Amino acid sequence: MSLPEFRLTAANAAPVTTDHKPLRRLHMITWGCQMNVYDSGKMSDVLAPLGYGPAESPADADMVILNTCHIRERATDKVFSELGRLRVIKETRAAEGKQTILAVAGCVAQAEGAFITERAPYVDIVLGPQTYHRLPEMVARAHRAAGPVIETDFPVEQKFDFLPETAPSAERAVTAFLTIQEGCDKFCSFCVVPYTRGAEASRPAAAVIAEAKHLVARGAREITLLGQNVNAYHGAGADGRDWGLARLAYALADIPGLDRIRYTTSHPRDMDDDLIAAHADLPALMPFLHLPVQSGSDRILAAMNRRHTADDYRRLIEKLRTARPDMAFSSDFIVGHPGETAADFEATMQLVRDIGFAQAYSFKYSPRPGTPAAGSPGMVAEPEKDGRLAELQALIRAQQDDFNARTVGLEIPVLVTGAGRHAGQINGRSPYLQAVHMDGPVSLTGQVVPVKVQGLMTNSLTATLINASPTQERASA
Repeated sequence: MSLPEFRLTAANAAPVTTDHKPLRRLHMITWGCQMNVYDSGKMSDVLAPLGYGPAESPADADMVILNTCHIRERATDKVFSELGRLRVIKETRAAEGKQTILAVAGCVAQAEGAFITERAPYVDIVLGPQTYHRLPEMVARAHRAAGPVIETDFPVEQKFDFLPETAPSAERAVTAFLTIQEGCDKFCSFCVVPYTRGAEASRPAAAVIAEAKHLVARGAREITLLGQNVNAYHGAGADGRDWGLARLAYALADIPGLDRIRYTTSHPRDMDDDLIAAHADLPALMPFLHLPVQSGSDRILAAMNRRHTADDYRRLIEKLRTARPDMAFSSDFIVGHPGETAADFEATMQLVRDIGFAQAYSFKYSPRPGTPAAGSPGMVAEPEKDGRLAELQALIRAQQDDFNARTVGLEIPVLVTGAGRHAGQINGRSPYLQAVHMDGPVSLTGQVVPVKVQGLMTNSLTATLINASPTQERASA
């Protein structure tokens, strides 16, 4: 599993109040992928009944949660560096007579467990990503306990069964994330996710649909379905049978007001014929798919335990393009996996040339403690990894620039997401997740409008509105 990573700092809890003021303040620091952002929102939701409202900074917070990610190199070191900064804030507040509960959540918490409190004894709570529904109990224990509260066991119950059915913290946003599946059974040699997120588990279809309707009622017009292997979704359906992602997509597409559906991250082995057919049948299912391949060398794919070949991937891309000719692709690549030779790397470069990507994420291999590859022979030297990564990223960037350039002069539907940075400007996103800037009224926010692409900027498109009235993609598709 690999999801695009970013860092978000947010305090997004809806406060329970007495006189329109929150009883307590919560500051959330989120590292990692979209699933961590979703998890942070849910942690805020379960703390809202305790009276926690948003704090703009840790210095203003009665509780700080650091929601961590274990995917990147030296993840644990980065966590302790951040904790050192938060310790100073906690001690300053203590000197002022103010208590601060400091919690570490997420995948680093799951992987490191008690080691976090051994090295940073000022941390009050350590919780894994499968236990945040128990946060209210943990907070109560932290208030009365002399030592830290550690919850990193995989619980028997599904956390989603104990979370609020609706999200009091959900901001009114045009785009939204919705987690439908967690965990991974693939055990790729380089990946820590099966050990930090556990086995694959899917939410019941009715729960997903109910949350999607709630998000749409709050203004969402585009929902991205999240999962470590989201296309392995197999949730219980209303008919008593397991639904796959395709069946779920058809049900979601029937929700009035939901114009766009996306999903990430997928595994090639779980891209079945029903899901491919859904891309042909459902205009709401966007023609942009993040489908990680990791390498173009069959030998390295086998070492990675990916259980598909490069040609399997090529054939899958061809099937998707046949079903939906306007489909574009994103992917993940790891260079320098143990044992990778120059010939193996060239096979990856050839795969990229053969397929052509609208964008891709590429990384140097870095060992993850406890994963099979971490102890493998044939580690690639760092200078060699650096050179290969630079060469791959140059090719990917050229393909991305070419894809964006080919949109200039085209008429495309754009979902308006809000006001731009300049007066009279609005922003939006294309079906291919390209940022689009144009002049227009902010009243178009939440509507899909036809635009003509006029030019390129470094990481976005400029466009003009074709007319002032919105058009629905479903009606025009």
